[in-house]
Amino acid sequence: MNIAMFQGKNIRKVLYKGEWWFSVVDICGALTDSPDAGAYWRKLKQRLIEEGSQVVTFCHGLKLEAVDGKKYETDCVDTEGAFRIIQSIPSSKAEPMKRWLAKVGYERVQEIENPELATKRMRALYTLKGYDEEWIALRMRGIVVREELTDEWKNRGAEEQRDFEILTAEISKATFGITPTEYKKLKGLERENLRDHMDDFELIFSQLGERASAEIHRVRDSQGVANLKVDAQDGGTIAGDARKNLEKKIERSVVTKENYLKSAQSQKRLKK
Repeated sequence: MNIAMFQGKNIRKVLYKGEWWFSVVDICGALTDSPDAGAYWRKLKQRLIEEGSQVVTFCHGLKLEAVDGKKYETDCVDTEGAFRIIQSIPSSKAEPMKRWLAKVGYERVQEIENPELATKRMRALYTLKGYDEEWIALRMRGIVVREELTDEWKNRGAEEQRDFEILTAEISKATFGITPTEYKKLKGLERENLRDHMDDFELIFSQLGERASAEIHRVRDSQGVANLKVDAQDGGTIAGDARKNLEKKIERSVVTKENYLKSAQSQKRLKK
C-alpha cells in the first residue's frame, strides 16, 4: 500500500510472515477527522463485530513503534484487510480510495470476461515502469511458461504455495546455483518480484528451466511432490548447463546482483 494514498499521513507498517501489515489506528486517523483515532477504531471494531464482519478476525496484534519510541502491540491488517477497513469508514477522505477500489474491481471483472485485457494492462504497466519492449515480451512469455508449469504441478499432486516454493527452489538451484530467496538477497530485494529485476539472460534461463521441467513432467507422467522434485532438478540442470556454457563464452556470470530496471534507466541517461 502506497503511503501517498493517505495524503502524506504516516501509516506504520511491519513485515509479518513475508507480507506488509498496517496499523489500523493509523489508517483510521488518516481517513477521518477524529481527534482520537484509537477511540474511533474501537467503536468501528465493535460495529463490525455486531455486523458479523470478518475483518476484525483477521487483525493481528503486532508490535509497532509509538511516538515515545517504545513498541506496543497494535491492531494490524494486511493489504486486503486494510482495503476492507477503508470500505467500512464513512468519511469523505475515504471516498477517493473507495472509488479506486471499485474501479479495480470493475477492471478485474472485465479481465475475467476478456483475459486479453489483463495482458494489455500488464504490458502498459511495465511500459510505465520504464521497461523496454524486448524485455516486456520476454517477461510476458515467462508468465505463460510459469502458468503452464504450475498447472502441471496442480494436476500432479502438488498443493499450492508451500509445494510450489519447494519445486521452484529446486529449479532455481539447478539453473542458477541459488534459491529464489538467495537470489533476491543478492539483488538487494525484499518483497519485490524477483523476475521483474532480472535481465534478458536471467529471464531466458528461468524460462528454459521451467519449460524443461514441465515437459519432463509430461513425458514421465510424474505424480506426487517427490517425483516432481526430481523432474524439477533435471529441468533446472538442463538450463544450468546451458547457462554455464554461455558463461564460458562470454566470460562473465549470468547471475548478477544488478537490478534490471535501474540498469535500463542508467543506460537511457547515458544515451541522453
